[in-house]
Amino acid sequence: MRRLRRFFLTGIIVTMPAAATIYALWLVFSFLDQLAGQAVGLFLGRRVPGLGLALTLAVVLIAGFLATNFIGRFFLNLWDEVMYRIPLVNSIYRTVKQLVEAIWRDDKKAFQHVVMVEYPRRGIYSLGFLTGPAPAEASMRAASDLVNVFVPTTPNPTSGFLLLVPREEVIPLEMPVEDGLKLIISAGVVGPAGRTASGGAGWGRLLQGLTANGTINNPGWRRSRDTAE
Repeated sequence: MRRLRRFFLTGIIVTMPAAATIYALWLVFSFLDQLAGQAVGLFLGRRVPGLGLALTLAVVLIAGFLATNFIGRFFLNLWDEVMYRIPLVNSIYRTVKQLVEAIWRDDKKAFQHVVMVEYPRRGIYSLGFLTGPAPAEASMRAASDLVNVFVPTTPNPTSGFLLLVPREEVIPLEMPVEDGLKLIISAGVVGPAGRTASGGAGWGRLLQGLTANGTINNPGWRRSRDTAE
């Protein structure tokens, strides 16, 4: 029974990343397939799995091709004007467009550097991303050279706080932006270069947490439990 329990826990650890990845890809596939799948089903009289996804991708490619020439950009600007004139729709469309432009802008990346700032109080540091200089009015009224620092929340980095921090109080880090995002999403478990915060990496280190009798061997967890008791 103990060996069976150990095999079961090992199987969960090994299959969970693959299952989560397959589930996420399936959600994306289903969403894209349903965008045009229903219209195709009405035209053909039956649903063809995958045809809606192919049609959606084809529309995206055609839109990208048209946007790269003069005529396509003219109609794209006309479409923007129409969307901006529709109440409620204009705020959603404008916000999404500004977010996309901020991410894909050519002059610089949205997240320039990984930094540390003392937040929410002195002596406690938060990991954030330098996004650029603060508005000139803010720097003028604060009588300091302010910069924009985005501090994401864990484990969802799409939400967070925008801090206007004096440039001299920002501590730049050498880790890449991708590693900084991994550190935030994993709540500090996965450090730079995909290594765990304790220094280990790979399946061997992870599976060492299972003892031969099928229980979890985690000294840190055991110390926390003993302290609580």
